[in-house]
Amino acid sequence: MDEVSEKQLEANRENAKLGGVKTEEGKAISRYNAVKHGILTKDMLLPEEDALELEDLSKKLRSELKPASEIEMILTERIIANTWRLKRALKGEREMIEADIRGVFGGVKNFGSALSSDFANSDSYGKFTRYETCLERGIYKALHELQRIQAGRKGEKVPLPIAIDVDISKEE
Repeated sequence: MDEVSEKQLEANRENAKLGGVKTEEGKAISRYNAVKHGILTKDMLLPEEDALELEDLSKKLRSELKPASEIEMILTERIIANTWRLKRALKGEREMIEADIRGVFGGVKNFGSALSSDFANSDSYGKFTRYETCLERGIYKALHELQRIQAGRKGEKVPLPIAIDVDISKEE
């Protein structure tokens, strides 16, 4: 790798002073520059999403799950966040499939040929499925822990968390 001259380094420093977003409006917009798909973003709501729809989902799930303590609220919020992200992911999946079938990436295809082409070239669907599985697992994990805590709070017998330890290192 070439070393940077002192003159170039000083020019870079001066250029850095000029750049960057200055206004609050610009900063609010640029904060999403690195968001590629938004499935795992830390902000629950992306600019094109409906805040009322998220609030409605939040109210319904809080009403149904009835969190009564801080830890129950944290688990409920995790369920809400992952449910919202899963809805976003499913919308993205539909849009990705529609784009592939419409031939945005080269020629009209049926679903099977779009899927085959994707697997051969970029495996977007495979990557997407891993995101979807991660989100679903997060929902169920938080839900099961919430149910355990709530059962304990109600004086019910609390089952131990289910964990299966599989050893695949032994050959038979």
